[in-house]
Amino acid sequence: MLDTEIEYLFKCPDPAIARFVDSFWMLCNHSKEAKEIVLLPDGRIDLFFSYTATEPYHVTLLGLETEATKAALAPQSVIFAISFTLLAMEYILDTKVSSILNDGQVLADDFWGFAQKDLHNFDYFCTRASLKIKEQQPEAIDSRKERLFELIYASEGALTVQELSERVYWSSRQINRYFNQQFGISLKAYCDTLRFRASFRQIREGKLFPEQNFSDQAHFIREIKKRSGVTPKELAQNKNDRFIQLSTLPKP
Repeated sequence: MLDTEIEYLFKCPDPAIARFVDSFWMLCNHSKEAKEIVLLPDGRIDLFFSYTATEPYHVTLLGLETEATKAALAPQSVIFAISFTLLAMEYILDTKVSSILNDGQVLADDFWGFAQKDLHNFDYFCTRASLKIKEQQPEAIDSRKERLFELIYASEGALTVQELSERVYWSSRQINRYFNQQFGISLKAYCDTLRFRASFRQIREGKLFPEQNFSDQAHFIREIKKRSGVTPKELAQNKNDRFIQLSTLPKP
């Protein structure tokens, strides 16, 4: 369970924008002390609207993560965020994030017309952000890309590059070129991240054996340690709730 001084809220998107938005969430540190956290790679692109007691309101776009990152949740900090699917980069934000792999980019303070005053009611923020995303939706989407991401997310990264290529009638070479140019990683690397993310719930429940198409126990342990920096057992223990994505999972 999260520290009582840490407040977390989560909301799923309206079905009308679900192909572009994974979730909306809010994270606040109400205490006067920084909280050490570890961010795990989860295959999402996060758009942060945030401020602290000592830092002004700002907007940040975070690229994909390939490894765990230690961070400090500043005292009296407020973060409202939109977690996007990859399809949103081209069709909603009209940007490439290959240059900010394992990094972030500060955007204009008035991005999408939001301001600090809009970060006082989570439901209001979600409603306003949803309306903006609906306005940004294109009239048409490349059917190959739309189908590709449907398959990737539905399988939680379990399908091979070859299987995906055959199902969307798009060569694996072209798909990887697209992924590297747009997101900074290969399709296989991204699918590996999604399989890692899919293991969060089982690990939190103490199921320390492969369930997400890992070839064997050794492969499972190796992949978890590669992306989190710790073994599955240490991840499950989650001392001090530092692995924030495990701490904030809905209760089974």
